[in-house]
Amino acid sequence: MTVEKYPPLVELKGKRILLSNDDGIGAHGLIVLEKIARSLSDDIWVVAPSAERSGAGHSLTLHHPLRPVKLADKRYAVDGTPTDCVLVAINHLMKDHPPDLVLSGVNMGVNLGEDVHYSGTVAAAMEGTLLGFRAVAFSQDFEDGDAIHWDTALRHGPDIVRVACAAGWRKHVLINVNFPNLGPDAVKGVRVARQGKHKIGDDLVHRHDPRGRPYIWIAGRRLADASAEATDLNAVRDGFISVTPLNIDLTHDDTLLGLKRVFPSS
Repeated sequence: MTVEKYPPLVELKGKRILLSNDDGIGAHGLIVLEKIARSLSDDIWVVAPSAERSGAGHSLTLHHPLRPVKLADKRYAVDGTPTDCVLVAINHLMKDHPPDLVLSGVNMGVNLGEDVHYSGTVAAAMEGTLLGFRAVAFSQDFEDGDAIHWDTALRHGPDIVRVACAAGWRKHVLINVNFPNLGPDAVKGVRVARQGKHKIGDDLVHRHDPRGRPYIWIAGRRLADASAEATDLNAVRDGFISVTPLNIDLTHDDTLLGLKRVFPSS
């Protein structure tokens, strides 16, 4: 069976790149992503949520209208989710000349393991992939919100895009990149790794409002198991940039074959 791949994209200069995120149009990570993109090409479009939509996952707005607001040439804010932004960009704003590449991020915080199912950053790249375009999601690990190593993504991001695009990868696959909580010179390298797995159990904070009524706050970080070798969690813990190909097709082939044996086709 022939594997359908995006053709190698060796030269990015002059190519059209679409940027989006889930932290919103004013996020510092988007400024970093735009700098990464402009080091690769001069044809950059930005279409991002008008407000933060972290944790939006691959949600789509169906029950109220979307209003793209033009902020500058090739720069728009959309009052919707990251998925909405990429969909509106490709099928409406850029329909006469679609992008050659979709970049998402740089997210403030990692998207490792099962985070990818909740992440609006990954969802923006996923929507680009579903629409038939190569896409890369970027996320930056941090501990102290006042000391985020944005310069790490800025230093290493362009080369990751260049190398991946020149190599090409299978269609219906997006590339998920996570930068460790280190300065650019302290990064040990790039490690291609599979998606890891978090420990069971999220950190739920139980509190009471001023009227004594209980509520639950879902904490920002999930407990993670970085001990498993060859995973994205392990790579970032060890000081590497993790690069993980994520498949849009969620079918589990072994189970598919097993079910075909017990549910034979008529």
